[in-house]
Amino acid sequence: MIANRLLDFDDYLAIARRHFKLLCFATFSAAAIGFLVSFAFSPQYTSRSLVLVERQTIPAGYVRPIVTTSVIDRIATLQQQVLSRSRLEALAARLDLARGGKSVDKVVDGIQRNVSFVEADPSTSTSLIFRRTMDFLGFYVRFTADNPQDAREICAEITSMVLAENSKMREQVALNTTDFLARQLAEAKTNLDQKDQEFAEFKSRFLGQLPTDMENNLAILNGLNSEFDANTQALNRAEQDKSYAQSLLDQQVVAWKSSQFNQTTDTIGQRLIALRTQLITLQDRYTHDHPDVIKMRSDIAALEAKQKQMDESGATDGDTLTETGRTEPPQITQLRERIRQDDNLVARAAEKGKDLQTMIDSYRNRLTLSPKVEEEYKQLTRDNEVAHHLYDTLLANKSESEIQTDLERSQQGEQLRLLDAADLPDSPSFPVRWKFAGGGLAGGLCVGLVAVFWMEWQDRALRDERDVLAVLEMPMLASVPWVSENPQGQLNGARGRLKTLLRA
Repeated sequence: MIANRLLDFDDYLAIARRHFKLLCFATFSAAAIGFLVSFAFSPQYTSRSLVLVERQTIPAGYVRPIVTTSVIDRIATLQQQVLSRSRLEALAARLDLARGGKSVDKVVDGIQRNVSFVEADPSTSTSLIFRRTMDFLGFYVRFTADNPQDAREICAEITSMVLAENSKMREQVALNTTDFLARQLAEAKTNLDQKDQEFAEFKSRFLGQLPTDMENNLAILNGLNSEFDANTQALNRAEQDKSYAQSLLDQQVVAWKSSQFNQTTDTIGQRLIALRTQLITLQDRYTHDHPDVIKMRSDIAALEAKQKQMDESGATDGDTLTETGRTEPPQITQLRERIRQDDNLVARAAEKGKDLQTMIDSYRNRLTLSPKVEEEYKQLTRDNEVAHHLYDTLLANKSESEIQTDLERSQQGEQLRLLDAADLPDSPSFPVRWKFAGGGLAGGLCVGLVAVFWMEWQDRALRDERDVLAVLEMPMLASVPWVSENPQGQLNGARGRLKTLLRA
């Protein structure tokens, strides 16, 4: 390759013409070698099955799904469970895969290495159902083995294990959720009963002193104050009536006693005269020691003493009036009865006032204690409301969990359904011979291009006018064409010389 020489499209075509045989040889030789190399590998056959993820039949707005993990995460979990060593050892024993001197561990390792779960693309699926239900998800279960029959059997068994494990896992999750919610509900019920009992005891202990009773207590207290004022007014009126009646009674008694005093004095004098006359007669008849005489003298002495006392005091008492056989007039008797009624009314009003005052003091104490009780009441109310809300929430969740468990048992929840069974591969999945040949073709072409580039890099030949100008940096005067055995080629060469001479 000439230094300082820029190549154009014609130059690359010329290079390709010069080394065309080399490129073809390298390319097709490498393709043949790649095709032959594919026969050195033992064929591997891949069987696959398509599993469809069906949504639950009942809308989620009515029954919420109990399994909330994504489909991809659940498939990964199923893969780990199905591909566990214990499951695969049972599978190997059931299908008699440990044959030909293979150990069970080697068979299990091979299954774990050659099985895969791939998310399905609905656009590339051959199933019309899967392509029409774009909102559903699906995945392929693939397994590669040396024998196409073994590949199909193992793929079918693993798919069946995945479907069975999914149903078992979902039902177990539903049962575990229901059991967990049942235990939580029982604890919440116990806590709720305890909170209700504490709240009831608090209400009983502070009956009438709760914040909810404040308005009622204020209304009752206002009523009691009004009633106490009315009773006080009634008591005052009764006392005034009693005082007025007592003053009237005193006036009536004084007037009545004054009128009765003279009558009493005249009566005692008349009796003394009569008794003295009788004493004289008795003394004429009996001796001084006779009992009648003694009694008569005693009566006379008593009347004389009473007369003397009345003369000194100028008044008389009830006993004197009684002894004289006199009774109070009706006006005084009515006043005394009125005073007695007023006394009873005053006594009842005073007793009622004491009771009202006691009740007023009690309701005032309740209002005084309400701010102290309010904080504890709010705390107990909050705890009780939280306990009720938790219990109601757990009860609703338990009901939904029981419904979801019934859905799983009746297979109406989200299910995995086998859409395409494991197929029997008719051609090996590895090696793919055309891929080996294509890889050899690409590799040979690259090797040929590298060889051509190296040969052109080492080539210093002058082939046209541009090579001469690049090397000598002088214009070309004439050129000797390559003599070809083809007459047409000679004609072309002559035309080329003519053009060169004209340019010179």
